[in-house]
Amino acid sequence: MRKYAMLGNWHVHAPQYADEINRMDGCCVARVWDENEETAKEWAAALGNGCVSSTVEEILADPEIEGVVVCNATNEHDELMLRVCESGKALFTEKVLTLSVEGAEKVREAVRKNNTRFGISFPHLSEPQVRFALETAKAGKLGTINYARFRKAHNGATAGWLPPHFYDPVACGGGAMIDLGAHPMYLLCELYGELPVRVQSSFTQTLGRGVEDNAVSLLTFANGAIGVSETGFVSAGYPLIFEIGGVDGTLIMQGETVRWCCPETGNAWVEAELPEALPSPLQQWAKAKTSDELPAGFGIDAAVRLTQVMAAAYAK
Repeated sequence: MRKYAMLGNWHVHAPQYADEINRMDGCCVARVWDENEETAKEWAAALGNGCVSSTVEEILADPEIEGVVVCNATNEHDELMLRVCESGKALFTEKVLTLSVEGAEKVREAVRKNNTRFGISFPHLSEPQVRFALETAKAGKLGTINYARFRKAHNGATAGWLPPHFYDPVACGGGAMIDLGAHPMYLLCELYGELPVRVQSSFTQTLGRGVEDNAVSLLTFANGAIGVSETGFVSAGYPLIFEIGGVDGTLIMQGETVRWCCPETGNAWVEAELPEALPSPLQQWAKAKTSDELPAGFGIDAAVRLTQVMAAAYAK
């Protein structure tokens, strides 16, 4: 049995990740930690199957624990991740990696120095519709890409299901963009294969909770291409949208449907035949034995790149 530990129940996805590991054949969550000891005890009891509440020191010293999933407050990622790398454990983290570029570079150095098996939660890279969009664009079927837009938004703020600490500018480093907007950001950088040379943002607080809940960032790349990252906590029923425009064709993804038009389709709009879904980044990380088995798309360089573009989006 491959045993893993959860470090922090701060993030809304932490319970999901623990359950996902427990559903994998041959894997389990054996230990959990949270800054709040009572939270950790309740979490361990809910997970069952011998899971226990532990300190970070106990987890990192336990030779039976193969790796950890970091889901504590984002502003506390840096120190904890450095300790994980130095312990020799594998490391998976909720996005973003860190709040500062300096912190991200330190984590990358530690990952490389300790040969840490690293992964970050970029789940859209596993989805059939996103896979098709990225692979089609990268294969040149749309010609040179000059425009791309990704929108991901939900009503977590207006419907009241986001926890209050998601509006803490210190713990989170921001609001909707640094949380939900991470998905458009890592996908746009993955599509263009580089960092933008300029990022301009428009953030608004429609509910006045101290961080932006409605946000757009405009990314400009060296060749003149544009990327638009859109997100928000105040939009109900908004579908996932990915638009990619090239000199020879266009692709539009809405939800799980992709339509494209280019010379390969006879310059007619057709619905795409999608590939199979890949295992989630967490599943790929938990099942891997070495970093070499994992895609670069959710490796340490991609994680650092996300922090770099986020820092630019929030720069005054």
